[in-house]
Amino acid sequence: MVWAMRGARLVTGLINPDRPMMKIDEIMTTDLITIAPTENLDTARTLMHDHQIHHLPVVDEQEKLVGLVTLTNVLAATDSILRDPESRLHAKDVVVEDIMVRDLATVDERASLRQAALFLEKHKIGCLPVVTGDKLRGIVTDTDFVGVAINLLEQLEVFEAEEF
Repeated sequence: MVWAMRGARLVTGLINPDRPMMKIDEIMTTDLITIAPTENLDTARTLMHDHQIHHLPVVDEQEKLVGLVTLTNVLAATDSILRDPESRLHAKDVVVEDIMVRDLATVDERASLRQAALFLEKHKIGCLPVVTGDKLRGIVTDTDFVGVAINLLEQLEVFEAEEF
């Protein structure tokens, strides 16, 4: 039996002791929107807007993860590159490869949720691409972890309701 302290009471049943801890592959998004490094800022911005996402994995022709474009990258590039009247560029002239993050933290799909969540919190990042070898398999975001927290809180509410 797994126990969790809650105030002066012990709460049981929230975690099934016969089932291993959840893994990344249980919550990761696998229906991915990706972009090629040769695409432009305008395309990245449109994809993010149309799909309401903040993280856009950059993959090459072999679907190897080569970078990541975040909403912050897009906003920074838009502000700095497009604003300066002396060197104004159109968003279609800015290549994704020039604004993407290259030094990425990634996670294996068999990693524990706890380890990944702690990593996101410690490094203050919003997502972890999920890779096997160098192939992109999915992405897990801070929003996915909020979903897990909501699920656990709902389980706790049901448990508390049954207890009284």
